[in-house]
Amino acid sequence: MKQLLIASTSTLHSGAYLDYLLDALKIHFKDIKDIIFIPYARPSGISHDDYTKKAAEAFAKIDIKVTGLHTFENPAEAIANAKGIFTGGGNTFVLVSALYQYKLLEPLKSAINSGTPYLGTSAGSNICGLNIRTTNDMPIVYPPSFKTLGFVPFNINPHYLDPDTNSTHMGETRETRIKEFHQFNTQPVVGLREGSWLKVNGQSIELKGTLTARIFEYDSEPYEVETGTFLNELK
Repeated sequence: MKQLLIASTSTLHSGAYLDYLLDALKIHFKDIKDIIFIPYARPSGISHDDYTKKAAEAFAKIDIKVTGLHTFENPAEAIANAKGIFTGGGNTFVLVSALYQYKLLEPLKSAINSGTPYLGTSAGSNICGLNIRTTNDMPIVYPPSFKTLGFVPFNINPHYLDPDTNSTHMGETRETRIKEFHQFNTQPVVGLREGSWLKVNGQSIELKGTLTARIFEYDSEPYEVETGTFLNELK
């Protein structure tokens, strides 16, 4: 049975890396002592080693050891044998390019469908949707495909921001960008605000955290859903 935490972000304002999620992660990775970290998204271009160290420091607070996937000679085998998996944020295009390069999409699907607990933040959450066409990232590299894991029947927009009514900026809002997406695509998009996440257990998809999420459906007006809402039927 699938077990995923799909989080908008890794870090809240004035908080430390993953701190706001630690209580949920204790439950999510219960009785697991070590996990595999996928560092390929490389936020700000940091090294895989430095990114893994950052994840390891956070998980040490709940007594879980972290090993970077980049350290394995056979990353697909490492994924197959993982007790738990965490994919961090950064640039989604860089992440997806690496997953295709190392032929890891199918091993990831197989492991997670078999019940290996998964955590994704930001880019690591984007890849849980049907494709990555609603990421906020610049396409600084060109992956073979935008299609990803499809563990939820919609797209995700992490770091969703509401329009700032006090701003003089006249450029497109996040909502405008998603409406542009729906001029050419029909699948729903879930706008996840900072501090929110989706908890997936089997076919159950529940909004968690303290904030509402904004739902965008094709040819419809966007609407809000409260935390605790199940999004299983959103297609």
